[in-house]
Amino acid sequence: MLFKVVSDSAINIRKAKGSVPFASVPLKIRAGEKEYVDDEALDVQEMATYMESYKGKSGTSCPSVEDYVQAFGEADRVICVTITSGLSGSYNAARVAKEEYESIYPDKKVFVVDSLSAGPEMELLTDKAEELFLQGKTFEEICSGVMDYKEKTGLMFSLECLNNLSNNGRVSPVVAKIAGVLGIRIVGRASMQGQLEPMDKCRGEKKALLAIVKRMKEIGYAGGKVMIDHCFNPGAAQQLKELILKEFPTAKVTQGLTGGLCSFYAEKGGLLAGFEIG
Repeated sequence: MLFKVVSDSAINIRKAKGSVPFASVPLKIRAGEKEYVDDEALDVQEMATYMESYKGKSGTSCPSVEDYVQAFGEADRVICVTITSGLSGSYNAARVAKEEYESIYPDKKVFVVDSLSAGPEMELLTDKAEELFLQGKTFEEICSGVMDYKEKTGLMFSLECLNNLSNNGRVSPVVAKIAGVLGIRIVGRASMQGQLEPMDKCRGEKKALLAIVKRMKEIGYAGGKVMIDHCFNPGAAQQLKELILKEFPTAKVTQGLTGGLCSFYAEKGGLLAGFEIG
């Protein structure tokens, strides 16, 4: 049986990390006449720098059904994890692709997961799928295990700027204006409904990082895995890692860069932290 993990590019990784085949299906970012394809060839720093000065209309578009069908390839069993349906139509496209793929290949199966999140929390889910497969679990057990695990993960974020989120109607203009003013950073989480939920307004980065750790513990973090993705802010990512390890010395904390889609929404200086609960 050929098993494969597929995700849209909001996961921030592009290649398989282990022995299980993986495919990232790119979303697209539009800014005026410019279009950025969120794949390995994208110069994320150039895009983020351009977006800092761009004042016009911008937006994103999800992968097509055909993009997903192509990514499924010839796999017999596929776990597909998408960005929250609250931010994108990617989940719906993947669902239609699943139906099309299974109609073409009746003996193959695709399981689509609406992460209700983005970035590093999506990566936690795909890692769990790979882990269960390598343990020899059946496809049905893998699907069930990933869904159970999804209830035990969370996502926190810290944002310096919310211009793109505001322009796309993802947060209110009032909240967006607060971010970046007098060093204010917005700390929030991905809600149970897959929406971005602002929770704290912090003056200064250090206070924002402390707020992230505080909120993680309130949600139920107790020392499990943490994946931190940053938008060109390695110093803050390292500080957050150190704050977590100070309270939970045995925690496994990794760091990475945001890809195109997450960089568009997080903007320069933003942090995303996916973590295990319990």
